[in-house]
Amino acid sequence: MSTTAAVPTPAVPTPDGRYIVISADCHAGADLQAYRPFLEARYHDAFDAWAGSYVSPYGDLVRDDADRNWDSTRRMRDLEADGVVAEVLYPNTIPPFFPKGGLTSLTPTPEDYELRLAGLRAHNRWLAAWCAEFPDQRAGIGQLLLNDVDDAVADVHWIADHGLRGGVLLPGVPPDAGIPPLHAPLYDPVWRACEERGVVVNAHTGSHTPEYGDYPASLSLWLMEASWFSHRPLWTFIMSGIFDRFPGLRLVLAEQGSNWIRQTLATMDGFYPQIAGGNIGELRFAEPQLLDRMPSEYWATNCAVAASFLHRDDCMRRAHIGTDRIMWGSDYPHLEGTAPFSKEAIRLTFAGVPRAEVAAMLGGNAAAIYGFDLDRLAPLAAAWGPEVTAVDAGLDTVPAGAQSLAFRPSVVRNV
Repeated sequence: MSTTAAVPTPAVPTPDGRYIVISADCHAGADLQAYRPFLEARYHDAFDAWAGSYVSPYGDLVRDDADRNWDSTRRMRDLEADGVVAEVLYPNTIPPFFPKGGLTSLTPTPEDYELRLAGLRAHNRWLAAWCAEFPDQRAGIGQLLLNDVDDAVADVHWIADHGLRGGVLLPGVPPDAGIPPLHAPLYDPVWRACEERGVVVNAHTGSHTPEYGDYPASLSLWLMEASWFSHRPLWTFIMSGIFDRFPGLRLVLAEQGSNWIRQTLATMDGFYPQIAGGNIGELRFAEPQLLDRMPSEYWATNCAVAASFLHRDDCMRRAHIGTDRIMWGSDYPHLEGTAPFSKEAIRLTFAGVPRAEVAAMLGGNAAAIYGFDLDRLAPLAAAWGPEVTAVDAGLDTVPAGAQSLAFRPSVVRNV
């Protein structure tokens, strides 16, 4: 096995002058009752009781178009119209036995663990079957929990064995989770299994915040801090030495923007010489974690960002973190995503950018990280991918109805 994660080689446009577009951040999940056949029979009675009283708090899951999450015919039609030929799939519907707000693998209490784990495993089984309908175009991300390390390791191997090549979704472990923090060496067997099986670790925004309680300021504090908690896995994996112990491990940060990464790497590089030299004042913890390299060096070998609905300003700053570390995403089917105006968003974001770099960010980097076969996707891109010349020309008018942040006015003028 290679001692470092492979650096993707930029792809090239398809021969007829269209880009291969792989969305590195899409969402899918089963309808609530459709999870039942994928749940172990011993949990069916408990599921029936839970599902009978469950009321979804998510408006997009009770609308008539909620079937975009699971109806392959509708979904593939939408992707084709949007110019997207393949997608990396995060969860988007409620797994069995999860709380009303729980779309992702939130850390449960010991009392809830058995049922929550059973629900996540049902989701993983459904997702594996659903991705198998279009194996060249779907890379599903399985879910796991970290309450029990042996169970988590078993789930990593199940995910690898069943073709969920999107990898695993890192469960939220906020400070009040009730289990050891992510930087605890206790979880090394999980990272070892991911490295050995080539399973990517993905951290998506939104699932890492603590409980804020029911207070007037709770929403405000969540909005201020949600991004910070979502960014936390980056410095956790670097500063705790996980990448030194498992140099083939890969971490992808999804739907978190990208402009913050440069300053974060610089901050770590600023602190680390003080840590390594013992120049940290009177603070005393355990012996400090020493690294083999400077913190920022791990970004280029082990990390990448799925910069959903990438804004032009962030694209203009791409050299700050490396074009080969950036993947575009549509965030379909979310309203804040670029669908159904992804072609227009791509034109706005990438106008005037060198074609090889555009091809890498739109598809080549995702293909290298998640194992998509560009040769098999090329005929699809030739039929409906965005035209290279149209992207070069840019976008004059934002389409009516476009809601994504990708369309907000730009303030950065030069590459």
